[in-house]
Amino acid sequence: METIPEVIPPLPQTKPLYRQLDTFAGLDWLLQGWRDLFRAPVSSFTYGLAMFLGSWIVLWTIFSLDYDYILFPALSGFMIIGPLLAIGMYEKSRRLASGAPVTLSYVFFVKPASGGQVLYTGVLLCVLMMLWMRAAVLLYGLFFGMQPFSGIEHIHETIFLTQRGNALLAVGTLVGGLFAAFSFAISVFSIPMQLAERTDALTAMGLSLALVWNNLRPMLVWGCIVFSLFIAGVVTGFLGFIIIFPLLGHATWHAYLAVRKPESPAYLS
Repeated sequence: METIPEVIPPLPQTKPLYRQLDTFAGLDWLLQGWRDLFRAPVSSFTYGLAMFLGSWIVLWTIFSLDYDYILFPALSGFMIIGPLLAIGMYEKSRRLASGAPVTLSYVFFVKPASGGQVLYTGVLLCVLMMLWMRAAVLLYGLFFGMQPFSGIEHIHETIFLTQRGNALLAVGTLVGGLFAAFSFAISVFSIPMQLAERTDALTAMGLSLALVWNNLRPMLVWGCIVFSLFIAGVVTGFLGFIIIFPLLGHATWHAYLAVRKPESPAYLS
């Protein structure tokens, strides 16, 4: 009689990218970012001031060209390219940890370990932002047809006091949230990774996406913190960006270390 061979059940697979982070680890990253903010503070506040001035230049350009209908998509698109714009603050935190000098030239003229690969990531993020802005215009056309935009001064009546406006707000928020979530996942760690490691853009973005997915709860909380602070910066007329933008940049570097560091050697050289 033929015997049945013994079957060994497969061992449970480990999750090599799971870090067992506390759900509210983002608060600790924010605290560490706050400390970095006030170490060599001139570079951080100058960087924040540059973001404040840049935001107003973009805003002035939008209204000068009568493109006020893209104002809100442009504001939300800022979150898509934000991780790229913060690369100078990642570099400052990296240099602080290694004891290297921190000057404005190091912060504004960053030399990533991956070289020009970071530009590919930047191009993709810009393409995502343009796609989102085009999608926003199409959504407006879907709900309002050929009716011209009533102007920013009538935005409250158009969006909040009409059924079509409410529907546009709901669908636009959902679609914009999908764009923002995807761009956040592929960029939140890929930009710091390309700053500190020699890697290509696609590998870095794919690994960033995997790290976010495998540490979903703390990253969801971190995303909510980033979004809340971004809104705070906008409602202060971008003045809050002078502090908020460098703070989030420093904190994101510490998030990168917490999530990526167990996987690789030190990044502080």
